[in-house]
Amino acid sequence: MKVLTKNIELKCILKWCAVIAIVGIAVGSVSALFLYTLDIVTSYRIQHFNIIYFLPFAGLIIGLLYHYFGREIITGNNLVIEEYYQPQKTIPFLMAPMIYITTILTHLFGGSAGREGTAIQMGVAISDQFSLKYKLNDDERRLLILLGISAGFAAVFGTPIAAAIFAIELVYIKTIKPKWYFVVSSFVVAFLADFVCSAYGIHHTHYIIKSSFNYFSIDYVYVFLFGLIAALVAILFIQFGVLFQEIFYKFIAYAPLRTFVGGIILLIIVLVSKNTTYLGLGIETIQKSFLEPVNYYDFLLKILFTSFTLSVGFKGGEVTPLFFIGATLGNACALFLPLPFDVLAAMGFVAVFAASTNAPFACAIMGAELFGFTHFPYLLLVCGVAYYCSKTFGIYTAQYNVKKYSIFLKSK
Repeated sequence: MKVLTKNIELKCILKWCAVIAIVGIAVGSVSALFLYTLDIVTSYRIQHFNIIYFLPFAGLIIGLLYHYFGREIITGNNLVIEEYYQPQKTIPFLMAPMIYITTILTHLFGGSAGREGTAIQMGVAISDQFSLKYKLNDDERRLLILLGISAGFAAVFGTPIAAAIFAIELVYIKTIKPKWYFVVSSFVVAFLADFVCSAYGIHHTHYIIKSSFNYFSIDYVYVFLFGLIAALVAILFIQFGVLFQEIFYKFIAYAPLRTFVGGIILLIIVLVSKNTTYLGLGIETIQKSFLEPVNYYDFLLKILFTSFTLSVGFKGGEVTPLFFIGATLGNACALFLPLPFDVLAAMGFVAVFAASTNAPFACAIMGAELFGFTHFPYLLLVCGVAYYCSKTFGIYTAQYNVKKYSIFLKSK
């Protein structure tokens, strides 16, 4: 009997090792293709300004695709989170190609969006297909979803430690605490997915803090104050998204028409302003914010462009735009806070993200992976303050909808 039990346990361990390996390789490969394609379409858009004239029609196509073929998956990351909390049925594989195509369309024609939403949805759509092959309990389903989140985030941003922690923080509630093997699996798949993505020759963006100072002597009062400012800006981003969505849902009932009209409005704004700074990911501006002063209003305009783009139905994600918002906010705050602008840009980069996603520790770790672990103490403080001051808000509404009745949810 003991031999039989050991054989069953060994078989289970080998099964999950194989699942983790397949998910890591598959998600890392798909993410590499996504990043490669995204880089191509972004370069093409920058070199061919007139392509933005087709933005409304790209919006119409995206709206039609989700309206007629993707109603079940249209909530994206919120569906992922809800399925983690209350596993019911396998997330359709259709989510992966659908979000891939529509994100590429959004970026090709000039929408202001990110990429983390795409990475997470592709990752989970791939990992959760194993629930069709195996009969799994709720905890095993949750592990599959966690693997997809961690692998997708790690591959796209090249920060595997932060990705593993982010996956856990994103879905954490007290009544469904992750098992120890959830944590181990999240780390293993994150490192594997990142390795695979990099093996294809994909290079992630690097940011440099040139200012040198002893973080033991930094005035942490200013760090605390900036954390509060970052929280307020994150709330502003979230509330603008809610406002734009309410307006469009109220006056335009047909979903594809909302994205079409939204595309027209974005097109008019760009043509009148003759400014494309706030379209796409905005990586160049983020990098610039670490090197020299930028416009003090850049963060606010990025808030408006991205919240509008996503609210009317274009696809992508919020995280890279949040990096833009945070980095340019920090740069602007150097006008009145006695800290180097690149240090403030780094703090803003992670603090606004932390305030928007309720994942402060993952965001601080991400900052350490990107900027160096010597900066971790004040990054952790600013992320903690930003999170604490905004924890009743967030870009993922499922975190709050489910937590309202989380007392009824139990791990099986």
